[in-house]
This record gives sequence, structure tokens and C-alpha cells, in this order.
Amino acid sequence: MRKLVMAGFVSLDGVMQAPGGPEEDPEGGFPYGGWQFPFADPEMGDVITRVFERTGAFLLGRRTYDIFASYWPEHADPDDPISSQLNVLPKYVVSTTLTEPTWQPTTVISDRVPERVSELKEQDGGDILIQGSSRLLQTLLAHDLVDELLVGIYPVVLGQGKRLFEKGVPGRTLRLTDSRRTSSGAFFNTYEFAGEVEVGSFGD
Repeated sequence: MRKLVMAGFVSLDGVMQAPGGPEEDPEGGFPYGGWQFPFADPEMGDVITRVFERTGAFLLGRRTYDIFASYWPEHADPDDPISSQLNVLPKYVVSTTLTEPTWQPTTVISDRVPERVSELKEQDGGDILIQGSSRLLQTLLAHDLVDELLVGIYPVVLGQGKRLFEKGVPGRTLRLTDSRRTSSGAFFNTYEFAGEVEVGSFGD
């Protein structure tokens, strides 16, 4: 069974909206598009490359898919593990409006999203990687379909924007399995889900 892995970048207060540039996702009047850029460092590329090396397919929301599809086909490089994987590996995009994707190989998932993703996970192959796609991520989290989180946590507070964990996501305990600090002050932490939230009292 394949693992579904989420890789994303967040501010210290959990915002994951538009880290890459001002035009990436201005929805809601978000004023901080490109907030990750000042913290770019070589270590980030190394972390993402290692994730891509064990990826067998990509699962994306429509907005993220459109961003990737407008860039990566024009920057194909067989020697770049990120470019080559994105352009060659199967891509599954969740959308009710996309009918004729030109970036191949792409499969559109237009209904029964939790069931279709569960079916993908049951297949053989490398990990299924979801990047960005904040709205789709909430659906996957709500149905306990995400197996691993790779979260790049950056030393900036944004105060607004789409968050990694939106209101209503089921409570879960996480287990830290790996952590790496980069020269810019970011921490790339890898988590696995470890069950329900346990509570207690220091007064006992």
C-alpha cells in the first residue's frame, strides 16, 4: 500500500498560502505572496529532492496544478530530479471543471474524492505526494487519508491566510520522525499520525 505524503511550507502561525510568489494565490486579498523567498537556502532543495526521489505520483488541487502546469513543462530537465519527476510521473488533479488537461500524464478526479484517493493508495508504487493544495488537503485530513507530513516551518508570522490545519480538522496526535534545521532558520519536520488525542491533568 502506498503512503500519501503532504509536503508544504508554513509560517510559524501555520499559514501555507502563496509561499512562492505574489501571484501564486492572492485569494482573500492575501498580501504576503512570496513570503518564503527571503528564506531560500540550498538545504531546502535537498530536503525536497529526497522526498521526490521516493515519489511515484502526484495528487494536486486545481489551483496548484495550474501553477505547476504553467511552469514545469517549460523547464523540463532530465538531470533535475524535481523537474523530471513532475513532468514524467502520473499526476492526479481534483477538479470538477478541468476536462482536457494538456500536461501529461494527468488524470482528473471529479467525484468520489476520498474513495478515489483510497483506491490510489491501494496500488503498488512509490509515495503519492500532495504539495500546496490547501483545500484538497483539508478533505484528505478529514478522511484520515494522509500518512505523513513534511512541514517546512519558517520564522515568520503572517496573521492571515489559508492554514495547514483549518478549523474542523479532526484532532490527532503526531509523532516526529525526523527534523532538520536549515541555514535560514527554517525547520523541516516529518510527522506520522499516531492516533487520537490523549488528555490528562497535571493536578492528579
